[in-house]
Amino acid sequence: MVTPPGLYTIRIKGRLGPTALCAFPTMVSELRGGHSVLTGGLEDGSAVFGVVAQIEALGLELLALRRITAGPTSQEPGDAHS
Repeated sequence: MVTPPGLYTIRIKGRLGPTALCAFPTMVSELRGGHSVLTGGLEDGSAVFGVVAQIEALGLELLALRRITAGPTSQEPGDAHS
């Protein structure tokens, strides 16, 4: 299964400090309800798995990972095959 590019949110337990945030330079961080939420674009499944691996390597607890928008598709409207 190919993961399309898109905008993702990643919820991590607790508050990430500056050192941990350096591991996610392309993501925007904010604190919500005592948890850190990273938001940013990821190009494909490899990038998604790379971020998850980085979270695990840092000993952080992943609470949620969600794609909130898909990237552009190569199909034009009306090109769908039935």
